[in-house]
Amino acid sequence: MKRYNTALTIAGSDPSGGAGLQADLKTFSALGVYGTSAVVAVVDENTCGVYDVHAVPDKIVAGQIRSVLSDIGADAVKIGMLHSSSLIRTVLSTLKEYPSVKNIVLDPVMVATSGDPLLQQEAIATLRDELMPYCRVITPNLPEASILLGTQLNAQSQLEEAARALSELCHDSKVSVMLKAGHLENENIIDIFYNAETGKILRLESKKVNTPNTHGTGCTLSSAIAASLAKGMDLDNAVANAKKYINSAISAGAEYSIGKGHGPVFHFFGLW
Repeated sequence: MKRYNTALTIAGSDPSGGAGLQADLKTFSALGVYGTSAVVAVVDENTCGVYDVHAVPDKIVAGQIRSVLSDIGADAVKIGMLHSSSLIRTVLSTLKEYPSVKNIVLDPVMVATSGDPLLQQEAIATLRDELMPYCRVITPNLPEASILLGTQLNAQSQLEEAARALSELCHDSKVSVMLKAGHLENENIIDIFYNAETGKILRLESKKVNTPNTHGTGCTLSSAIAASLAKGMDLDNAVANAKKYINSAISAGAEYSIGKGHGPVFHFFGLW
């Protein structure tokens, strides 16, 4: 019998379909990976903003993760919005029950594209000190990296040192960092990937696309990395492949109008 490459997303639900677990599952599918999900919150949001969050009880989140991993398994796991310290610890302790699951990609979501906060203030330290060291890759944007490091990042020249510093927060855990530079006002975006397993820096450059359709870009990129790892790619190639995918999805999505705010990227640009 054939076997699918599989990936699990642990994330909140976005009813508008552009971010959260919906974006994750679309990305997995577009990249040829069978996607599963554990819902951590039902989020009332659309392209214009986040209006409310209904948390799924920690016990139910843990149950969903166990149900997937004990039956289907996962070649990679993508973790998105975790809104509380209690939930972060629940996800971490449940994943530790399955030590064979190694390719864990964390998107340290703190603020939505609309500017709405998604992580409780007291949970930032829990995310940084407890969950991050257990992951293989983290994918912060500049505002998230600034919060994690306690210093303002606003120039390209800061990013390589910042990526290494973020990895060092995880002590000896060899956590690699994809530091996204999209918030800089530059014509070209140069994301920085620090591969903690080799100690090398990869610079990933792309032309910035002038579009409001950026809802779910962070979710999509981290899911693309997870999907590529699930298919057996090494870290550098997985990140480069994910960067190419998100660039194409943003470019293709710029031609469309969905919603009245920040529209989504086009996850299936290669298929229809």
